[in-house]
Amino acid sequence: MVAAARAREDGHRLLALSIDYNQRHQVELAAARRIAAMLGAERHVVLPLDLRAFGGSALTAEIDVPKTGVGDDIPVTYVPARNTIFLSLALGWAEAAGARDIYIGVNALDYSGYPDCRPEFIAEFEKLAEIATKAGVEGEPFHIRAPLQHMTKADIVREADRLGLDAGLSWSCYDPAPGGVHCGLCDSCRLRAKGFAEAGLPDPTRYAVPA
Repeated sequence: MVAAARAREDGHRLLALSIDYNQRHQVELAAARRIAAMLGAERHVVLPLDLRAFGGSALTAEIDVPKTGVGDDIPVTYVPARNTIFLSLALGWAEAAGARDIYIGVNALDYSGYPDCRPEFIAEFEKLAEIATKAGVEGEPFHIRAPLQHMTKADIVREADRLGLDAGLSWSCYDPAPGGVHCGLCDSCRLRAKGFAEAGLPDPTRYAVPA
């Protein structure tokens, strides 16, 4: 949501892409639809891609989502090569649509240690996009924009507030509790709650267990 709002602030028209990869729940896709409409996206494509066929993650297989706190190791909620897959799909649509700026909301400070959220990954994918596409080869390079990359979660909360966004529209939880509320215990919930607390701004999120 914040990355897309930054793209709009930067003067871009919005094409929003969400991937329905058969993750544990559909709540985040419903949130994405609301956000795309709120931001005035010209199109919002929800692309089906069943990553449960591969498994290998607590989000795409019958593996429990960890709820003991953020650790130092890459957690089982890591989906193998997910951001590489997602950016590749975004790149394909961008080239077809004549777009050259691709925004992604990855963050490499307050996060769970996923390798495909790091600045090195974003930089290398941008290089790949230049040599892997007709547009790139013909001198129209793509720019992978990651405006949240070096922000803390508190910074992101403040940025949402500066942009006038309703943070209650966004979704973070990996394992929603009954009633469609955030569980409050998974890594993503803990990092989200931490961001609001450190930003000193009200947290509109409904948690099953206070995070």
